[in-house]
Amino acid sequence: MTIEVLGMVSTSYGSESVGFNGPVIDRQYLTDFSQAHDRSGFDRILVAHSSGSPDGFAVAAHVLQSTERSGVLIAHRPGFVAPTQVARKLATLEHLYGQGRVAIHHITGGSDQDQQRDGDFLDKDTRYARTGEFIQVLRQTLDSETPFDFDGEFYKVRDALSQVRPLGEGSIPIYFGGQSDAALRTGGQHADVFALWGEPLADTKERIDLIRAIAAEHGRTIEFSLSTRPIVADTEDAAWARAEQIVAAAEARVGSAESSPFKRFRGTNTAVGAERLRAFAAAGDVHDERLWFGVTALTGGGGNSTGHVGTPDQVVEALLQYYDLGVTKFLIRGFDPLQDVRDWGDELIPLLRRRAAERELVGAAS
Repeated sequence: MTIEVLGMVSTSYGSESVGFNGPVIDRQYLTDFSQAHDRSGFDRILVAHSSGSPDGFAVAAHVLQSTERSGVLIAHRPGFVAPTQVARKLATLEHLYGQGRVAIHHITGGSDQDQQRDGDFLDKDTRYARTGEFIQVLRQTLDSETPFDFDGEFYKVRDALSQVRPLGEGSIPIYFGGQSDAALRTGGQHADVFALWGEPLADTKERIDLIRAIAAEHGRTIEFSLSTRPIVADTEDAAWARAEQIVAAAEARVGSAESSPFKRFRGTNTAVGAERLRAFAAAGDVHDERLWFGVTALTGGGGNSTGHVGTPDQVVEALLQYYDLGVTKFLIRGFDPLQDVRDWGDELIPLLRRRAAERELVGAAS
């Protein structure tokens, strides 16, 4: 199983521990950040989304223009733009920047309040039902060579046909995230890749087994990605010391800054995935020896707040335990965002690829 390494860009410098500085869109920073991912060997770069964030498709175009090899993963909330239009946006980007460089990540919305800021007042289960239809229409628009009709509860189209389609079969993969029962059903039935937060190994295995079973009911197979925020140093003691510095800085910033993004969204995230992360954090700061939940409680479990702590060798071995469970894509981002990306390209990413390839060879031989 060949692995992929994903990163994440933002349009300005910031994290929970270093604060948020500068303009909302710092063009030079975004360029530098994108190119650092490219040089460090990332396969794909996530462009995140919230109700107040810059437009993801425009940001993704800049990332693609700024890089030579890395692709993008565009986070998107169904319900605000027609799926036929989104399909054409994705295919257009692929034609402009190259086959395989564009993917979409469906996030149905864990915060009712954040959904309502854009005018969406549907309850969560209904949103997931809408997402399922959205993906069906999106996929049909990408794939169909002849006009098609679709009659659903949320979307109805007649004689739909896109003049621009993907450059290759399946070259625009569909990612999905969510942990509620409705999310598992929707993702298992429709997604190519199911995105998981960094949870303990036993719980991750339970999720993977469940989602695979749902996909199998629909005659499908599915891949998995795992999000984590590695904290790496030359020695294990130094890595844990850095983790303590990060949580101390995050406590000061998240707790005091009234203008912090975390003040605006703290306590509003009702997603099951966030609830699960909060429960793990309450049970202990560390699981599976080096999976760290130090900042999870501060952010209410929102986003990927967990990370693996240790030397490059230790972190890689921890990640490969997820690989053994079936995870083939690792989304890693740092607390010192740009510098971490640069550092990981020196040792962590090459080591992860090499060790995964070695495991694949052993598996093939056996």
